[in-house]
Amino acid sequence: MTSIDTITLEVADLAAAERFYTEAFGLDAQLRVRASQEPTTGFRGFTMSLTVSQPADVNALIDAALQAGATSVKPVTKSLWGYGGVVRAPDGTIWKVATSAKKDTGPATRRIDRIVLLLGVANVAASKQFYVDRGLAVGKSFGRVYVEFAGSGAVTLALYRRKALAKDAGVSPDGTGSHRIAVGGGTEPFTDPDGFAWENTSKAALS
Repeated sequence: MTSIDTITLEVADLAAAERFYTEAFGLDAQLRVRASQEPTTGFRGFTMSLTVSQPADVNALIDAALQAGATSVKPVTKSLWGYGGVVRAPDGTIWKVATSAKKDTGPATRRIDRIVLLLGVANVAASKQFYVDRGLAVGKSFGRVYVEFAGSGAVTLALYRRKALAKDAGVSPDGTGSHRIAVGGGTEPFTDPDGFAWENTSKAALS
């Protein structure tokens, strides 16, 4: 079964990106960065989502990201589904931090319960079948709109229509060039129908 062990973000300023992700989210085991000058403009076709247990943790993580150099895309706010906000990291990656809880149950811990990689795809059904053929099991599926895969990896993979994902993030869907992301897992390298690259990050492959 294919699962996601790590996400590698390709950034123009390696030192700045490492500093940002340490200060903002404290991600180290699941997130890697590497230098790249591949051209990219506008929406890069994906978002990263951090799910937490209460509004206080949303506030703490969003505040830490803004203090570390992120810019606000969607201010933190309440909605029918919960509480959350969206920021853009200095390297351009869009991060959503959210919770389904409406009230706090304790002080903020900044603990992240779940990391979700949402890929904006042209055809949800076709991309779903592509990943099912490579061993992923479907956890949730809402027709041709949204698919989330089950698995034991460090990061959950989900598919969303590109325009819908951009709208949810609060950005224009227009963009060209490199996605500036590589998905790492125990699989042979491949590229999906929307150009997202997977790399083998198993210990055997790295030794």
